[in-house]
Amino acid sequence: MESTESSYVSSPEAPRRRSSPPPKSPASDTMEKPTYVRFLVSNAAAGSVIGKGGATITDFQSQSGARIQLSRNHEFFPGTTDRIIMVSGSINEILKAVDLVLAKLLSELYSEETDDVEPRTKLRLVVPNSSCGGIIGKGGSTIKSFIEGSQAGIKISPQDNNYFGLNDRLVTVTGNLDEQMRAVDLIVSKLSEDPHYTQSMNAPFSYPAAYNAMSYGPPNGTGGKFQNNKEDRSNSVTIGVADSHIGLVVGRGGRTIMEISQASGARIKISDRGDFMSGTTDRKVTITGSQRAIRAAESMILQKVSYASERAME
Repeated sequence: MESTESSYVSSPEAPRRRSSPPPKSPASDTMEKPTYVRFLVSNAAAGSVIGKGGATITDFQSQSGARIQLSRNHEFFPGTTDRIIMVSGSINEILKAVDLVLAKLLSELYSEETDDVEPRTKLRLVVPNSSCGGIIGKGGSTIKSFIEGSQAGIKISPQDNNYFGLNDRLVTVTGNLDEQMRAVDLIVSKLSEDPHYTQSMNAPFSYPAAYNAMSYGPPNGTGGKFQNNKEDRSNSVTIGVADSHIGLVVGRGGRTIMEISQASGARIKISDRGDFMSGTTDRKVTITGSQRAIRAAESMILQKVSYASERAME
């Protein structure tokens, strides 16, 4: 257990104001079929879900019957600093577990001494792009009915093209806990009808290391992925690539890295063995050149790493 997480003390559940349990899904025939849901939680809040020595997450699994997994420390959803929680089991088990997790996070954020108005918060679900159409429905009819049925706000993010090979989108559910749980019930019930969605349950729910350990070192120290808008100015980006995958990026006799460099127009430098990105075992891959060259080189490198990760899963 990581030290940052073991310092969290599992506190008793605060008194609940919920007037009723989460609603039963009408799709009773899919109730027992195993499925899953993924959502984001801040790195700090993840420790609260885990509890001291894993006590809280073990208790939640026992109460719900669902399996609850978290991406590792600093394994974030691309473009965020949030970790991924994956809850798997039957729909009723999933709803119970999600309810426990969200209630725990709410009790950490809002004390019971505040007024009786339930806080409205945002819950971001991670949904494969291929499954988003089912949630939207023809002409947006399904998502409209979900919004009306749950009284929650539901928005689906556009696909993020900044990350090569990222096939997931964020479905943001806004509302109080009751409204969010009704929306999650409707969304998960709909997703579980999609055979492609349930088939992806056993795939890793975290992302290749190169997505996560993006530490950008701008020459002018202002931060950000790309520091200026002029294509002819040199920028520098450092990404982390797992030590075991460096050989794929380099290629035999350095052939692959030379081809990537020539095709993109960027200069690529890989750190020496043992010279890792802080707190990881990822080697530093520094890409220098114009914004367009960096983007192209980064995409090619991520493609190599992503392909290797997929092969390892098979």
